[in-house]
Amino acid sequence: MNIWYPVSDLDAARSFYVERLGFQEVYFDEEDRWIRLLRNGVEIAISDAEFQEGPSSDEELVATIEVEDVKAEAERLREAGVEVGVIVEIPSTIRLLDVFDPDGNRLQLSEDL
Repeated sequence: MNIWYPVSDLDAARSFYVERLGFQEVYFDEEDRWIRLLRNGVEIAISDAEFQEGPSSDEELVATIEVEDVKAEAERLREAGVEVGVIVEIPSTIRLLDVFDPDGNRLQLSEDL
């Protein structure tokens, strides 16, 4: 399954995903204005909303990225000015955090407890 996030500024989104969230850029299609990114086995694509021809759906798809410490990531991202939600914890199971890119697309960080 591919998760596509439409963005209003491809260069700003590229910086956000690479510099703030630690994704690696693995492909850039300059002509069609989209980028494929990878982090810890999670693959997403961001595309210039103006040029987007990628799949669309009424169902919201959310990329989930496993991290070692959700609380530390939440603090780091807040300090960097990134919009993050409230940490949700299911005791002895999982800790989750919603993170929003500059266009409001939602990703989720997860930590197994």
